Amino acid sequence: MTLVEYFNALPRGAKSAMAKDLGVTKTWIALLIAGTRRPSAALAVQIEQYTRRAVKKKELRPDLF
Repeated sequence: MTLVEYFNALPRGAKSAMAKDLGVTKTWIALLIAGTRRPSAALAVQIEQYTRRAVKKKELRPDLF
C-alpha cells in the first residue's frame, strides 16, 4: 500500500497527526505522499510501524530495503 492509498481511507487530520507523532512537519508528509521526496531509512521504518505495516518500508525506500 502506498501513502496515498493509506491516507485515502483515513479522516481529515490524519496527516497532521502522523507528522506530529513522527516529529516531522505536515509539509514533509505531503512531499512524501506526492513522491517528490523520499524518507530516510529511519523515517521509513517509523512510518511502517506507525501504519501497523500497512505501508511497508520497502514500498517507501526500495533502494534500501
